[in-house]
Amino acid sequence: MRKILGIALLLAGLVAAICAYQLAKDHHVAFFGFNNLSNLAQRIGILGIYAIGAGIVILSGGIDLSIGSVIGFTGVIMVMCVTNLHLSPWLVAPGVIAFCVLLGFWHGFLIGRFNLQPFIVTLCSLLLLRGLARGICGGESQRLQGFGFLGNGAVLRIPVPFVIMIALALIVSFFMNFTVYGRYLYAIGRNPEAVRYSGIKVNRMRTAAYVTCAVLAGIAGIISVSYTGEVQPASAGLMFEMWAIAAAVLGGCSLRGGEGSVLGVIIGAALIKVMYNGINLIGISTEWEWAVIGVVILGGVIADAAYKQRSAKLAAKHAAKG
Repeated sequence: MRKILGIALLLAGLVAAICAYQLAKDHHVAFFGFNNLSNLAQRIGILGIYAIGAGIVILSGGIDLSIGSVIGFTGVIMVMCVTNLHLSPWLVAPGVIAFCVLLGFWHGFLIGRFNLQPFIVTLCSLLLLRGLARGICGGESQRLQGFGFLGNGAVLRIPVPFVIMIALALIVSFFMNFTVYGRYLYAIGRNPEAVRYSGIKVNRMRTAAYVTCAVLAGIAGIISVSYTGEVQPASAGLMFEMWAIAAAVLGGCSLRGGEGSVLGVIIGAALIKVMYNGINLIGISTEWEWAVIGVVILGGVIADAAYKQRSAKLAAKHAAKG
């Protein structure tokens, strides 16, 4: 809870700083304009969806580097099936999600059955899916018409991607906090061997985490192609896994596993997009965004390590006194 409160205060401070700068320079605050908030909510929604998946894998003690390629590949498949096979995008979408389920099972199988490192397994998927996306359509940009509601529609003036993110967040939060399987995932992240000796199927739970991550990435890919109306195989979803990891780490997910929350991940995603939005509003070149994400991830890792060391020292002091 302290981590969530800290990141929430950081987000509030960032918003206040952006507004103060705009007020001093332009004598008005564009940040709270309806169009800006609507665009911001759209982007937070898309990032939040696949960042939740990354957070679940991280707190279970794993990592998924294939998220961006899954988003790009699902976008290409959506467009190719609709334009070449003349299928309805609403019929193609469930097939895309089914593919993501199989991909998640494949990751879990390789990691659990052969004890392969998650980094290597998902890195291979990153390369494979990106290569397939580029090869299927010859590397050419593909356009999709008449499928803009998921990405650009609104419900009660709230962007649909943001509404979908909230709905998915509530479902995942319920699973993580009010079911025994959610508790298992946290326990696996902390000490998988102890959990295995307790009779819990560790590999099955880890596989469930990778399936969830792949499915959420697939949903984000469908929404992304709806949002942009096109997909570029070489760049669609490029480096999105880094944004997802950054949002999860900022939101309190420990890269050591066993810690994190859906609410924290969403706040982390909001912080990243507000940072990016602030860069645009203030007039700083967006070329700095990659530097920002590097600093964010490094800062999160350092903060997590410092928190762990401090907790260990406090525990040692209490033990000595006892």
